[in-house]
Amino acid sequence: MEHNEIKKTILLAGATGYLGNYIAKELISRYMDTKIIVRKPGKIIDMASKLTGIIQAEVTRPETIRGHFHGVDTVISTVGITRQKDGLTYMDVDYGANMNLLDEAKRAGVKKFIYVSVINGQLHRNLKLVEAKEAFVDQLKVSGLDYTIIRPNGFFSDMRDFLKMAEKGSVYIFGKGKKKFNPIHGADLAQVCVDAINSNKKEIVVGGPDILTHYEVAEMALLASGKPINIVHVPHWLRKSVLWIMRTFTSSKTYGPIEFFLTLMAEDAIAPRYGSHRLSHFFQNEMDTLKKRT
Repeated sequence: MEHNEIKKTILLAGATGYLGNYIAKELISRYMDTKIIVRKPGKIIDMASKLTGIIQAEVTRPETIRGHFHGVDTVISTVGITRQKDGLTYMDVDYGANMNLLDEAKRAGVKKFIYVSVINGQLHRNLKLVEAKEAFVDQLKVSGLDYTIIRPNGFFSDMRDFLKMAEKGSVYIFGKGKKKFNPIHGADLAQVCVDAINSNKKEIVVGGPDILTHYEVAEMALLASGKPINIVHVPHWLRKSVLWIMRTFTSSKTYGPIEFFLTLMAEDAIAPRYGSHRLSHFFQNEMDTLKKRT
């Protein structure tokens, strides 16, 4: 079995993002033949010598990826808009770009497609950021390809927002801050994504090892920042008002991430626990890195 795993060729799209970068490192550490699609190869120059191939292409332009999937067994895509500012919409990228990848995968005879969506995505199709992801999930399910949809809880990288607030002296949370979730580190999630290559599971919901309340995360961020515990409780009516204002007066690109964040902060999101990285250690490492720069 191990011999067969090594012979598989994996194509990764989205390698320069937070999660994609960890997946690329995980594939390399397992000595798997890997092709990586990037817009700017310079961003992963440190990996270039270890990879079988770097493809310079733009996944929103299907003609640039044509012919590059020959010999590929599995495609892994983490492609999606987070905070990009290049004028593209969620439907252009989270749906359209992934459809381009799927169409090319089908054309080339790829066997499996692994796609990273979000936890509880099927319950939040009304959110702009989720709508496009789930529209692609629908197409993937009827594509005829074997597939696995990964549904992770929040990323550790998203938790930097708590640290940014903490550095200013106060962390704002909604209500009593008792809602629970278990965010996951990119390195741990990368293992889940690569393990999925040989998994029969169609959907994998996954979070980190620690189930935390928003209040506990706020406390952690302030402790890591060396600031007094100053947590401001924002009433839920204000959260709903901000949502209404953002949806009414700003573009979907502006309100999309905020809408997603404000909605998920109002509910529990507990996923099966996985991994070894602790959020408290992540916060401390982030602060240590910041101190070295200043």
